[in-house]
Amino acid sequence: MKEIVIISGKGGTGKTSIAASFASLAAEKAVFADCDVDAADLHLILKPTIRQRTEFRSGHRALIKSNLCTGCGRCIELCRFEAIAKRKSDDKIPEIDPVACEGCGVCVRFCPSQAIDFNEEVCGEWFISDTRFGPMVHAKLGVASENSGRLVTLVRNEAKRVAKDKGAAYVLIDGSPGIGCPVIASLTATSLALIVTEPTVSGNHDFRRIAGLTRRLGVPAMVCVNKWDINPEKTEEIKAYALQEGLTFAGMVQYGKTATIAQRAEKCIVEFPDSKMAADIKNIWVKVNEWLKKQ
Repeated sequence: MKEIVIISGKGGTGKTSIAASFASLAAEKAVFADCDVDAADLHLILKPTIRQRTEFRSGHRALIKSNLCTGCGRCIELCRFEAIAKRKSDDKIPEIDPVACEGCGVCVRFCPSQAIDFNEEVCGEWFISDTRFGPMVHAKLGVASENSGRLVTLVRNEAKRVAKDKGAAYVLIDGSPGIGCPVIASLTATSLALIVTEPTVSGNHDFRRIAGLTRRLGVPAMVCVNKWDINPEKTEEIKAYALQEGLTFAGMVQYGKTATIAQRAEKCIVEFPDSKMAADIKNIWVKVNEWLKKQ
């Protein structure tokens, strides 16, 4: 079983559009994982039917028990994040701002009245769903919630478990943009990373950053330039850098209206097989498979 992660150094390069097209091309041979848990959108194209829903718990949040609190103010003194303050009313019992609270537990440890609960926090949900192309594991992180890297790891592990039970050949991962914690969690120990970039100054800059991350993690990478024809010179610059760094150049996808038409129809680009964009993506999928067979 091969894990293929589709990533990008910045948002808006077309990463999810290509990931969705790969889901279609892989047919029933793959399980899909949307690891962009902070802003998941693969479900908008694959339209999953949820068959299992599970809470995601991570970290803790402090909560003052008013029946035990004496209003001594010790917690206010100790909180480095200024998450605890007196109420605006005359009530002497302080209140905790759930957004500002970092869950460090100092107030819990030193409260003389043991008046602060420290329960594990529900940070979001993760799902196992059915799509028209096969099973999908995805998640939704709560507003102002953290630990997205841990949730990404959970999604990946569940996708691998489902793939093993199904006997799937691939786990296709739609990763997060950038180079942060959720990207590292999406990338680590995968079989191949396909970096999707665009021929712009920012696209080239962020492509180089994500290429450096794959190299640092020891993950083999291929490069795809989306919308290559909006700036052929920059495309050649990206291609030259990729070859210089020992990355495999997977191909280019031209700019076209099919992407917008597909989005409006809630479909992937290759479901419009007569388009030139679909042909470009199919060629990249062929090159990805050829590379994997040689490993």
